[in-house]
Amino acid sequence: MIENSPLFTPWADPCSGVVSYLLDRRIAPLQQTFYFTSDCLSRDGRYLWFYCAFPPGGDAYYGRQLAVVDLVDQEVRHLPDTQFTDASPGVDLATGDVYWITVLGLWKRGPRPGDKPVLVNSFPAELANGRRPLRVATHLSRCADGASFAIDAQLGSEWFLGDLPLDGSPFRLWKKLDRCYNHAQFSPVNPDLILMAQDGWYDGATGEKGEAEDRIWLASRNGQVEALFPESPSNMRGHEWWGRDGRHIWYIHYGQGVARFNLERRQMEMVWPLEFASHAHADTTERYIVADVIPQQRQESRIVFLNRESGRAVDIVSDLPYPAPDLELYKSKYHVHPHPRFTEDDRYIIYTTTVRGVVDVAVVPVAALIEKTSA
Repeated sequence: MIENSPLFTPWADPCSGVVSYLLDRRIAPLQQTFYFTSDCLSRDGRYLWFYCAFPPGGDAYYGRQLAVVDLVDQEVRHLPDTQFTDASPGVDLATGDVYWITVLGLWKRGPRPGDKPVLVNSFPAELANGRRPLRVATHLSRCADGASFAIDAQLGSEWFLGDLPLDGSPFRLWKKLDRCYNHAQFSPVNPDLILMAQDGWYDGATGEKGEAEDRIWLASRNGQVEALFPESPSNMRGHEWWGRDGRHIWYIHYGQGVARFNLERRQMEMVWPLEFASHAHADTTERYIVADVIPQQRQESRIVFLNRESGRAVDIVSDLPYPAPDLELYKSKYHVHPHPRFTEDDRYIIYTTTVRGVVDVAVVPVAALIEKTSA
């Protein structure tokens, strides 16, 4: 259990009293949790993966590496052979193995000291045409049948959506796109459906900026692409993710709160009015939500938990500062946001914290949050 591990130190929020557990063992100056769409704790609770960086080396697109906490051996292992692009790492929750993208290659390795990286597959060199990709996958999202990962590659000013099989068979192109679409996420129940985001971009040759017009889209294996809100295109919706049962697409309606869209009824619901919500995540039952709140004009943010059954909320972190001058650079260069996420079994919420003046991995037990917010 994380709560009993000597690798973690309890930290109580001075306002709410909520206790989080901060990873004490440091193997890098910057230790950061995964992007909120990707789970990083193995199903048996033994292996907790995280990003690490050695400023000024690397950035949010290239050069970060992985490390793993082994909660049985009580060790933290830095694995410099896992240098990855973008937020690509994804954990096989059943085995604890990790996958990541380096340049065109999809790699895999286990969490044990003697494990070696293995090349699983590659994005086609003929499509890359000698170009170094900005990304091949924003964050690896596995198909519902477990057979492949979603690919949202950008090479120069070309974008390719498809999937890359884990058995080494060729990349399957769903659609070549004429502008930037990224953050591809497979439906958790439908292997022929991908959620993706239209995003701003810079031309790979000229640096000219391209503007997004409508954020949230769905793509089918047959190449059909459709906007989730065709009647009201907007970039005020974003940071989207799938509900666990595939019935809802959740997202942030910026300036308003956390919302979801029911795919069967084609209806939007504002679930949690929350000004300045930036990223959020829901548990398996969708009764509990966590969000980071990042006001644009302030240097502090907070992390808050909502119990939808009682209607009560509690701050996990009431004031999340960036006190050290270097951290302002880290925030932009390494995308240092809290990015809170429930683990697969809903036992924990994992997030990135800066309450000690450095970038840390933090974990909070959900049961304690439910107890504090029960009616």
